[in-house]
Amino acid sequence: MSVLNDCRIISLPKIQDPRGNLSFIETGRSLPFVMQRAYWIYDVPGGEIRGGHAYRDLQEFFIALSGSFDVVLDDGKGHKTVSLNRSYFGLYVPSMIWRHLENFATNSVCLIIASLPYSKEDYIRDYESYLEAIRRTD
Repeated sequence: MSVLNDCRIISLPKIQDPRGNLSFIETGRSLPFVMQRAYWIYDVPGGEIRGGHAYRDLQEFFIALSGSFDVVLDDGKGHKTVSLNRSYFGLYVPSMIWRHLENFATNSVCLIIASLPYSKEDYIRDYESYLEAIRRTD
């Protein structure tokens, strides 16, 4: 079972250049898993919250490509909020961590890299069901 301490910021390579900086992600180096899917969240209206679920197996890596937002993490025992606002830092979130995103700045873009293809069966969307699933693995 994953715990909040397993969630961590990972620094991405940053190549500085007077014409503009460049960062990148490589499976096996920057990512602690093999990328199977990437998607992004953008144009989030003020005050809206995204997420609000956990995954049984999927792992994710969050990057604020533009702007800023907070990722609120919950392992059933505690909470942690991580603010993302630099495109050369990513947040690794293993499976079985409840998460939601909030406090999106105007024009923010959140890139999410996932360890598995989309599967609606992998989602746990009800918090009480999440807590029950955690109790079964303890």
